[in-house]
Amino acid sequence: MNFKFLLPTFLNRYRFVHHCLEKYCPPTSGKPVVSKALNLGTGEGDYDRMLAAYCEQLIGCDVNEDDLACARAVNADLPNVVYEKNDALQLTYADESFDLVVCCEVIEHVGKPRRLLAEVYRVLKPGGWLILTFPGRDYPFTYDPVNYVWQRLRRPWQREYCIAQGAYAFGHTYLIDPAELTQWVAEQRFVLVEQQRLSHHLVGLLEMYHTGLWQRLLKRNAHNSTASSPSSLSLKTQTNRVPRLAVLTDAVLWVDQALGRWSVASVGVGMVLRKPL
Repeated sequence: MNFKFLLPTFLNRYRFVHHCLEKYCPPTSGKPVVSKALNLGTGEGDYDRMLAAYCEQLIGCDVNEDDLACARAVNADLPNVVYEKNDALQLTYADESFDLVVCCEVIEHVGKPRRLLAEVYRVLKPGGWLILTFPGRDYPFTYDPVNYVWQRLRRPWQREYCIAQGAYAFGHTYLIDPAELTQWVAEQRFVLVEQQRLSHHLVGLLEMYHTGLWQRLLKRNAHNSTASSPSSLSLKTQTNRVPRLAVLTDAVLWVDQALGRWSVASVGVGMVLRKPL
């Protein structure tokens, strides 16, 4: 079983992407309308079984070879998926190659987020879709109280975070300000179609600090870097099917959304962008 699907933040992102595919790229007469799609930063291929059902051809790319090897193994039965090593800031694909790009939890790792958006814009066809998720800088206090307080007391010359846990686990050295990202999107001439805040105070409380610690202990590429840091405790994903127990996580997400409906604080943000025709 893939235990990631039992984590509210992970499942919430997964459900958001699925919702967007159903809303903007639904199959017609049982056939995909998306000819060619790119999962930019595919990681261990957790999303690819779902994505493959909505396109004729899916390319999953990443900079980490170990993650790609895991993705190839877990999705070996998918005939329309190809995995390649590629750098998000220097994609080797030709202009206007893809109808759809999915980029989940990547933009906060690349160091040059504007450059990533420019590359995605370049490889998208006119009218193409970008589904983007990222950890927001306006996370709730319950998710990471240490860094939350630090950010409000720190001096301008001090680094953005106090401890590399909570919101700054998973190799995050900076988080994305949704308002700032909206400006970057406009600079690249993307059209913002939809924006949704993902996971609020309840989910933050339930995931406070322990998820980053588990990742550090059990995931080979714990910091989502270009090279792995092997651990004798590391586990490899054996499946990317949503387990039945995820219904419990969905219930938590429903309550979290009901309680945080009017809150501007969220662990993550999901966006749907489109390249103009």
